[in-house]
Amino acid sequence: MIDEKTEMQADWEDAEAERYALAVERIRQITGENAVPAALNEFFEKEAAFLLYMEEIRKQIHNGSFEEMTEEELQRMNRELYEEILPENYAGCWGKPSYACEKAGKELGQLLSFLYMELRGCVVFAFENKTWDMLVCMELFLQIYGLFAAGEKEELPAAAEVKDSLYWYISDYTQEMVENRTAENLIPSCDFAREIILTADLSDLRYLYRFGEYVTENERKTAEFLNRLTEEEINAIARTWTEGYRIGFEVAGKPLHKKKTVNIRYRLGFERVVRSAVLQFREMGLESMIFRSAVHAVNKRQHLRIGYYGAVPNPQFEYDHRNDAVLFMDERFITGKLQALRSAYEKYRTEAAEHGGPAVMEVFGEKPFEPVSDPDALRMTDEAEKLMIRMNNSSGQITNRYIIGEERSFTIIAYPIPEIGDNFEEIFRATEEINNLDYMKYRRIQQKLIDVLDQGEYVRVIGMNGNETDLTIRLHTLEDPAKQTNFENCVADVNIPVGEVFTSPLLTGTNGVLHVSQVYLEEYNYKNLRITVKDGMVSDYTCSNFETEEENRKYIEENILFHHESLPMGEFAIGTNTTAYKVVREFGIGDKMPILIAEKMGPHFAFGDTCYSWQEDMAVYNPDGKEIIARDNERSILRKEDPSKAYFGCHTDITIPYEELGAVRVYNAAGESIPLIENGRFVLHGTEELNEPLQGIL
Repeated sequence: MIDEKTEMQADWEDAEAERYALAVERIRQITGENAVPAALNEFFEKEAAFLLYMEEIRKQIHNGSFEEMTEEELQRMNRELYEEILPENYAGCWGKPSYACEKAGKELGQLLSFLYMELRGCVVFAFENKTWDMLVCMELFLQIYGLFAAGEKEELPAAAEVKDSLYWYISDYTQEMVENRTAENLIPSCDFAREIILTADLSDLRYLYRFGEYVTENERKTAEFLNRLTEEEINAIARTWTEGYRIGFEVAGKPLHKKKTVNIRYRLGFERVVRSAVLQFREMGLESMIFRSAVHAVNKRQHLRIGYYGAVPNPQFEYDHRNDAVLFMDERFITGKLQALRSAYEKYRTEAAEHGGPAVMEVFGEKPFEPVSDPDALRMTDEAEKLMIRMNNSSGQITNRYIIGEERSFTIIAYPIPEIGDNFEEIFRATEEINNLDYMKYRRIQQKLIDVLDQGEYVRVIGMNGNETDLTIRLHTLEDPAKQTNFENCVADVNIPVGEVFTSPLLTGTNGVLHVSQVYLEEYNYKNLRITVKDGMVSDYTCSNFETEEENRKYIEENILFHHESLPMGEFAIGTNTTAYKVVREFGIGDKMPILIAEKMGPHFAFGDTCYSWQEDMAVYNPDGKEIIARDNERSILRKEDPSKAYFGCHTDITIPYEELGAVRVYNAAGESIPLIENGRFVLHGTEELNEPLQGIL
């Protein structure tokens, strides 16, 4: 039986190799054929040359000649791979929807721009020697080329024909693409990146170019800086991260001993720290999975990058293609993708049950991205948005069933990159200190806040200095205050750094306006973000990023509401990390901070799922032994009837900084108010120590 399977596998591989050779040969013939209308010849010749270059790169890498290249040669090659989509060249790039539409007309232009984006994946496929992925991209390209070359010289194919070819490409390969992606999440043998990290000479920066990702001075200078640190310093940075992961299981009473794998997500340049983390996780009995952020359109989730990645060559390029899924988002597709996901998880059922969850390292310091709206970019229809929401909710339920929600955990930490400024190394050291603050001190002070918050029926948050926030947050009723609490005393474990108390508020009675003058969320900048809440649900929203109100609302709908008509307030928290706030003010980097740190620098509100989504029935306790009972709200409780009505697949935190914070007051049943923060300062007895870093700042 084994011999028979081996023979079948060999036959299949031979057939694929033959298809691959034929595809490469046919692409070679395109140059100079001039078989398509002149206006589009540029596209097909450029893409043919690109695909042939990717094949040449693949052969160079895997015949060993790549290893002989100098750092300067690798740097030049890396730029060539991404040059066309860089901001300075993007205006004349077929990946830019408006350029493609100018050349080919709107319908065909949008389709060819989508094809351009999908073919870009061949860069990383070449580096990983993923010939199947390159093959299906090449065959798609040839199929589309055939449609344009089939008619008279200046005759264009119907857009419907081209769209059908793209649709059936997605449909035909969904099973393989989803299964391959799931395997990368769960199977240790998928070790392309880990092998580089563990075996490369990290003092030789040529290793950075082996991943196939775009490499800039950020990645190079980060690696150079880390190479100057001692092994003890590197191990200490990694230990903060890995210990946060371990403690997350311990504090929540989850069975780490049942787990065999952890997923590491990070940004290129931090390989010395990641190598140390891999070894530290092994000491815990965990093998590290390090998979690349999704490349095929089937596996992408808008512009979000889940996995490891290098520099983003052009955020506008990714923003322009965030809604490409509208081309194939229908009932057939989501049914097929969900079936593929279930099938993949069933195949890897054991590995999924043994997976512990992600350890994430974020970076910050890049200039905040302010997108420009391209009128020719694809846009989601109302029907497609509803289908996408349903698919994402169902995908979450499937994942939670196999990677058991009650048993998994995570940790997340952040460090700056050199683009943050000339004082990068100082900011890095300051961030290390923030990530290692005395959690016992914060636990004690935060308990003072919780003791008073638990006396309240609601909390009122008011802005100042131009901030128009005025929000009332309704709290759960404690049936047994001696044993119960509403707020979690969050110290530095899964969510590093230390510094917040948080709850899932009741929706009914939670009303008002949240306003921030500027906030940086998921790499996007928002100006004058204003969200109105009625009975805990988003009822209105706007910002001032774009000239028209329609564009402003669409921006929020896509990137904060994630295409939902509304979202509940899933979290209310009070950040206490005034030390982080001091660092931000001293270095003038407030507009570059990740939400992970920014959320600790003032009260924040998260829209979407609660902090306990998928784990609401698991008892959670504070260090004082009290059970946190505010794990549900009126929407999440619907999980008992229909999970699709309870979960939204998103959780976006928005923070009011101390300088815009007029007051945070707790109101008890008698209507009496107890002030916690006034004019940006902590005023509750026992919390005054938090004001020390604010001296001379506020």
